[in-house]
Amino acid sequence: MSFYKKLKALNIELPPVAAPAAAYVMFVQTGNTVFLSGHIAKKEGKPWVGQLGRNMTTEEGRQAARAVAIDLIGTLQAACGGDLDRVKRIVKVMSLVNSTSDYTEQHLVTNGASELFGEVFGEQGKHARSAFGVAQIPLGCCVEIELIAEIA
Repeated sequence: MSFYKKLKALNIELPPVAAPAAAYVMFVQTGNTVFLSGHIAKKEGKPWVGQLGRNMTTEEGRQAARAVAIDLIGTLQAACGGDLDRVKRIVKVMSLVNSTSDYTEQHLVTNGASELFGEVFGEQGKHARSAFGVAQIPLGCCVEIELIAEIA
Protein backbone atom coordinates (compact mmCIF):
# COMPACT_ATOMS: atom_id res chain seq x y z
CA MET A 1 0.00 0.00 0.00
CA SER A 2 1.36 3.42 -0.90
CA PHE A 3 2.04 5.98 1.79
CA TYR A 4 -0.82 8.08 0.42
CA LYS A 5 -3.30 5.20 0.77
CA LYS A 6 -2.15 4.71 4.35
CA LEU A 7 -2.67 8.42 5.10
CA LYS A 8 -6.14 8.27 3.55
CA ALA A 9 -7.00 5.13 5.56
CA LEU A 10 -5.93 7.02 8.71
CA ASN A 11 -8.10 9.99 7.68
CA ILE A 12 -5.06 12.29 7.58
CA GLU A 13 -4.82 15.29 5.29
CA LEU A 14 -1.34 16.75 5.09
CA PRO A 15 -1.10 20.47 5.87
CA PRO A 16 0.89 22.92 3.77
CA VAL A 17 4.42 23.61 4.92
CA ALA A 18 4.49 26.17 7.72
CA ALA A 19 6.54 29.30 7.37
CA PRO A 20 9.66 29.44 9.56
CA ALA A 21 9.16 31.42 12.76
CA ALA A 22 12.71 32.81 12.77
CA ALA A 23 15.95 32.84 10.74
CA TYR A 24 15.98 29.28 9.37
CA VAL A 25 14.42 27.11 6.64
CA MET A 26 11.97 24.26 7.19
CA PHE A 27 14.23 21.64 5.61
CA VAL A 28 17.66 21.16 4.08
CA GLN A 29 18.76 18.35 1.81
CA THR A 30 22.31 17.11 1.40
CA GLY A 31 22.73 14.10 -0.85
CA ASN A 32 19.86 11.71 -0.10
CA THR A 33 19.43 12.97 3.45
CA VAL A 34 16.77 15.52 4.41
CA PHE A 35 16.90 17.37 7.73
CA LEU A 36 13.57 18.83 8.87
CA SER A 37 13.64 21.72 11.33
CA GLY A 38 11.82 21.37 14.61
CA HIS A 39 8.04 21.58 14.29
CA ILE A 40 5.97 22.70 17.27
CA ALA A 41 2.69 21.13 18.31
CA LYS A 42 -0.43 22.91 17.07
CA LYS A 43 -4.05 22.48 18.04
CA GLU A 44 -6.71 23.99 15.80
CA GLY A 45 -3.97 25.87 13.93
CA LYS A 46 -2.54 27.57 17.03
CA PRO A 47 0.46 26.68 19.22
CA TRP A 48 -0.49 23.83 21.55
CA VAL A 49 0.60 25.38 24.83
CA GLY A 50 1.19 23.38 27.99
CA GLN A 51 3.65 21.62 30.23
CA LEU A 52 3.69 17.89 30.85
CA GLY A 53 3.50 17.10 34.54
CA ARG A 54 1.87 20.44 35.31
CA ASN A 55 -1.22 20.99 33.17
CA MET A 56 -1.06 18.24 30.53
CA THR A 57 -1.33 14.47 30.77
CA THR A 58 0.93 12.01 29.00
CA GLU A 59 -1.95 11.06 26.70
CA GLU A 60 -2.51 14.71 25.74
CA GLY A 61 1.22 15.00 25.05
CA ARG A 62 1.09 11.85 22.93
CA GLN A 63 -1.71 13.39 20.85
CA ALA A 64 0.32 16.59 20.49
CA ALA A 65 3.33 14.57 19.27
CA ARG A 66 1.09 12.80 16.74
CA ALA A 67 -0.11 16.21 15.50
CA VAL A 68 3.53 17.29 15.09
CA ALA A 69 4.25 14.11 13.11
CA ILE A 70 1.46 14.97 10.66
CA ASP A 71 3.01 18.41 10.11
CA LEU A 72 6.44 16.81 9.67
CA ILE A 73 5.09 14.43 7.03
CA GLY A 74 3.64 17.44 5.20
CA THR A 75 7.05 19.12 5.22
CA LEU A 76 8.74 15.86 4.21
CA GLN A 77 6.38 15.67 1.23
CA ALA A 78 7.53 19.15 0.16
CA ALA A 79 11.17 18.12 0.63
CA CYS A 80 10.48 15.17 -1.70
CA GLY A 81 9.18 17.46 -4.43
CA GLY A 82 5.60 16.51 -3.61
CA ASP A 83 6.15 12.73 -3.77
CA LEU A 84 6.24 10.90 -0.44
CA ASP A 85 6.89 7.65 -2.27
CA ARG A 86 10.50 8.89 -2.54
CA VAL A 87 10.93 8.31 1.22
CA LYS A 88 13.35 5.43 1.74
CA ARG A 89 13.54 5.64 5.53
CA ILE A 90 12.76 7.77 8.54
CA VAL A 91 16.24 7.81 10.05
CA LYS A 92 16.07 9.81 13.28
CA VAL A 93 13.51 11.64 15.40
CA MET A 94 14.42 14.11 18.15
CA SER A 95 11.66 15.18 20.49
CA LEU A 96 11.65 18.01 23.01
CA VAL A 97 8.91 17.78 25.62
CA ASN A 98 8.08 20.85 27.71
CA SER A 99 7.90 19.21 31.13
CA THR A 100 8.36 19.71 34.83
CA SER A 101 11.62 18.61 36.42
CA ASP A 102 9.99 15.52 37.96
CA TYR A 103 8.11 14.38 34.82
CA THR A 104 9.70 11.22 33.35
CA GLU A 105 7.41 10.05 30.54
CA GLN A 106 8.90 12.03 27.63
CA HIS A 107 9.47 8.74 25.79
CA LEU A 108 5.76 7.90 26.01
CA VAL A 109 4.79 11.35 24.71
CA THR A 110 7.15 10.90 21.76
CA ASN A 111 5.53 7.56 20.94
CA GLY A 112 2.65 9.59 19.49
CA ALA A 113 4.93 10.60 16.63
CA SER A 114 6.94 7.38 16.36
CA GLU A 115 3.82 5.22 16.16
CA LEU A 116 2.36 7.37 13.38
CA PHE A 117 5.58 7.14 11.37
CA GLY A 118 5.32 3.37 11.72
CA GLU A 119 1.67 3.34 10.65
CA VAL A 120 2.34 5.45 7.56
CA PHE A 121 5.78 4.22 6.47
CA GLY A 122 5.81 0.65 7.83
CA GLU A 123 9.31 -0.81 8.14
CA GLN A 124 10.69 2.35 6.53
CA GLY A 125 9.22 4.33 9.43
CA LYS A 126 11.28 2.58 12.11
CA HIS A 127 13.87 5.08 13.32
CA ALA A 128 16.46 5.97 15.92
CA ARG A 129 15.15 8.45 18.46
CA SER A 130 15.88 10.80 21.34
CA ALA A 131 13.29 12.26 23.70
CA PHE A 132 14.24 15.05 26.08
CA GLY A 133 12.46 16.93 28.81
CA VAL A 134 13.09 20.67 28.55
CA ALA A 135 12.16 23.66 30.69
CA GLN A 136 10.46 25.52 27.83
CA ILE A 137 9.78 25.43 24.08
CA PRO A 138 9.17 28.47 21.84
CA LEU A 139 5.72 30.02 22.27
CA GLY A 140 5.11 27.83 25.33
CA CYS A 141 4.37 24.77 23.17
CA CYS A 142 4.20 21.36 24.78
CA VAL A 143 6.20 19.42 22.17
CA GLU A 144 8.70 20.15 19.39
CA ILE A 145 10.04 17.44 17.08
CA GLU A 146 12.65 17.39 14.34
CA LEU A 147 13.26 14.63 11.80
CA ILE A 148 15.97 13.22 9.56
CA ALA A 149 14.96 11.10 6.55
CA GLU A 150 16.59 9.35 3.62
CA ILE A 151 14.95 9.90 0.23
CA ALA A 152 15.49 8.56 -3.26
